[in-house]
Amino acid sequence: MYHETGNAGLICARRGISRPTLRKWLRRYRDSGKGRLRSQSRRPLNSPDGKVIEADRARILRLRSQHKGARRIQNELRLHEQRELSLATIHKVLNEASVKPLVRPRQPAHPKRYSRPIPEDRAQMDTMKIARGACQYTAIDDCSRFRVLAIYRAETLVIRCFFLIVSSRKCRFRSAVSGLIGTASSSPNRYSDVR
Repeated sequence: MYHETGNAGLICARRGISRPTLRKWLRRYRDSGKGRLRSQSRRPLNSPDGKVIEADRARILRLRSQHKGARRIQNELRLHEQRELSLATIHKVLNEASVKPLVRPRQPAHPKRYSRPIPEDRAQMDTMKIARGACQYTAIDDCSRFRVLAIYRAETLVIRCFFLIVSSRKCRFRSAVSGLIGTASSSPNRYSDVR
């Protein structure tokens, strides 16, 4: 019809197709004849499933065997392997391997809060690696919940003692520090390199 009339608008209106579709069919007909006018596969050339290689699957399953959840696996891959995978991708790999999800321990309905009746009587201290070469140190007063936070380059006993002394000066955690003040020097010159 197009070769007879030469009117693309008329052909598109009569057959209910768009102009881009008509141009596509004409181009295929010119290139390969009637054989190319059949419907072709719309399968993508690149599949999104291809982003997880076998080495990634092995790492995910190895980390999961160490009782680590999907978010922890994602962080481990990001920090140590420089691989960025979404949680959905990690879950998909675990499901394909028929790995059961971690069961969270049941939380008590009314948890007991660890606290002391007198402010500045005792402190809780915790350390956490937040990135390569960065450790967060936290000290919390058990009564008032006053916090002292600091970030240091490493996690060593010397730095822990130094942080405990510094936090005790800010918060006056008397009981927790009394035994350590005699054993660790609080001189800022000695610990100036760990800041």
